[in-house]
Amino acid sequence: MSQAHSVAHILRERVTLTVESIDRLYLNVYVPKLQRVLGVVGFFREQRGASFASSALMGPLTTAFVKALERFAQTEGVPLLTFKPGQRKDEVAQAHLATFQGEEGVLFIGKAQEKATVWRTERRHDATTGQPYAWLVKSTALVNQYYLYAVDRDFGPFFLKFCSYFPYNAKLCLNGHEYLKRQLHKEGIACEALDNGLLSCADPKRMQDICDALDAPCIDALLRKWLARLPHPFTPQEREAGFRYDISILQAEFALTQVLDRPVNGRILFEEVIRENLDLGRPSQVQLIFGPRVPKTTQRHYRFRTRVITQGVVPALYVDYKHARIKQYHKEGRALRTETTINDTRDFTIGKRLHNLPAVRAVGFAANRRLLDVQQLSHDCLIGEDAFAQVTRPQVVKGQRVAALPFADPRVQALLSVVVLYCLLPRGFANKDLRAHLAPLLGIDPSQFCAGRMTYDLRRLRLHGLIERIPHTQRYRPTPAGLRTALFFTRVYARLLRPGLAHLAPLAPPGSDGLRPYFDKLEGALDRYIADAQRAA
Repeated sequence: MSQAHSVAHILRERVTLTVESIDRLYLNVYVPKLQRVLGVVGFFREQRGASFASSALMGPLTTAFVKALERFAQTEGVPLLTFKPGQRKDEVAQAHLATFQGEEGVLFIGKAQEKATVWRTERRHDATTGQPYAWLVKSTALVNQYYLYAVDRDFGPFFLKFCSYFPYNAKLCLNGHEYLKRQLHKEGIACEALDNGLLSCADPKRMQDICDALDAPCIDALLRKWLARLPHPFTPQEREAGFRYDISILQAEFALTQVLDRPVNGRILFEEVIRENLDLGRPSQVQLIFGPRVPKTTQRHYRFRTRVITQGVVPALYVDYKHARIKQYHKEGRALRTETTINDTRDFTIGKRLHNLPAVRAVGFAANRRLLDVQQLSHDCLIGEDAFAQVTRPQVVKGQRVAALPFADPRVQALLSVVVLYCLLPRGFANKDLRAHLAPLLGIDPSQFCAGRMTYDLRRLRLHGLIERIPHTQRYRPTPAGLRTALFFTRVYARLLRPGLAHLAPLAPPGSDGLRPYFDKLEGALDRYIADAQRAA
């Protein structure tokens, strides 16, 4: 039985369920006022009645907080464990989750020593008198971290990790797919799990509505609910005075899962995707997915690359962009998972506070979609004979004569290869943007490439239907036919025509690999045929 090899065809015809959801969220839980030295000083003077702030005052607070955690574990009958070095915490959590019978509750509390940011007292000297004085400074130390693994009736499994040392920063980790499964179960909608995702759902529209409803207020409510149930390092009076926990985004994963009708279709698709897109990690290519242009100064400080990592027999495609990464893999042999992980929201000029989640998710989900768009265009760029002739011959469009775009013309090839760079940028490109990329390909100094010369090429592209002007602007974007044509021209020229002619050139050594041996045989057969015809005459 023949299988469809087109990425676009498989994604259009063979996908049985599409889920776009927040996957893993790793959040920083902190008291904003206690992240600055004056806030710490104010806390100890105003809330604790100390005449001066010192790290010596923090020890009793830490002892009281740790004892409160131990009392909670004893009162609630919750195991208090110490993680062994190298032990995988998620595996311990899965073992406890397998035996948990309740709707919600704390599974266990795990203790581990990890490095954390703390406040220390440093001895300084007055610049005028030379007298010593104590001052608080931020530092790092190896301290006990307490992992509270729990199950919530709305969010499913999650953990809250507290640092046992002042200012008691915490981390909250939850999973959007687990939230989705819990909500579907509450509403009585039948579904089948695929690891932490879904394989099937009886109501796909409602499923996606639930995914979209997971927002900052929902997550904040989860934190407040469990802070009220668990031991808290700060008193109610201190919280009323403004020493309340807030949330920021440390790491956010945004997943697009496309379940395929047959595992073999997913394998075919993924092999084709990897083969065609190994160059996506280049700065000129990765900006097609994430939007902002990557300046040379940024390229020097960050690693931009594409990697294919195989775990067992399952390959995964990784594309890095600054602190962000897209991972694409064949999940459980049943679905294509495209997953964007954002480790620093400032890479996209977005703040870290949780209320910025809508802007961050827009970047993550757009990156997933753009990656798939690039892959479909790169793999399925065939054009018909009429379209080829329309581009390579002069045309008259609405009474305007437009010059041809000859296939083998180096300037045309350079022009179309630059157009491809802007294929998925929503803002398109301007005259100067195209000049900056085209001039080096033609061996011209960009400062010597005049705008009028570029206008001539833009007119050719526009009248041939390869680009269109964005309304009310002086910017352009490729048309769907233009993208397909540009990819076809550049790929055929770079991958077929140029290397093929190199093998056939007279300077190519006889017997070299490729086409040359076959053409040598053909040429010999033709010579013999002509010689025989001449003798017969």
